[in-house]
Amino acid sequence: MLCYENKLLAQGYDLIIGVDEAGRGPLAGPVVAAAVALRQLSFENVVNDSKKLSDKQREAAFPEIIEKSFFGIALAREKIIDRVNILEATKIAMQQAVKKLIDKLPPERINNIFILIDGNMKFKMDYPYESIVKGDSKSMSIAAASILAKVTRDRIMCGYDKVFPKYDFFRHKGYPTEKHRMILKEYGPSAIHRMSFCGVQG
Repeated sequence: MLCYENKLLAQGYDLIIGVDEAGRGPLAGPVVAAAVALRQLSFENVVNDSKKLSDKQREAAFPEIIEKSFFGIALAREKIIDRVNILEATKIAMQQAVKKLIDKLPPERINNIFILIDGNMKFKMDYPYESIVKGDSKSMSIAAASILAKVTRDRIMCGYDKVFPKYDFFRHKGYPTEKHRMILKEYGPSAIHRMSFCGVQG
């Protein structure tokens, strides 16, 4: 999980930032991105692709990652997603997450930065970067970012569950489950549904 990080450090880069997102597929809620630069490489909790971890494992890893990294978390809400499309909204969130991380860095750390991004997207970045397909299972930095993004988004959706209780966001987190689609047919979309997504408006 540190192959990419070790290679880049050997090439002379001082800071490696991993970037990932959560929430491209749901019918409701924001897409959330996280950027992580690990300050320590040893973890008591499992740090891996967030999809391979249980809720309990992700929640346990979350505070340890926060403690042992520089990080930035950003989101693009459903109205932005509807306006620019989910791909562009994801890029916006990722770029904002990177900016938030870099804004936290002490001046002496803002040089020789390389960014590892999950997926195969192309960006306009101020720093060199590499997109890695399934990067969250190949790079610890990206895996850590995937956990921060997933936990943050799940917490947001659990909060929305209290605002819109009949939509059952606590269980499906906005993803297009059969139950979610049935609820949509019965009640129609809520204020946080992505109106541009197929099946939301019937």
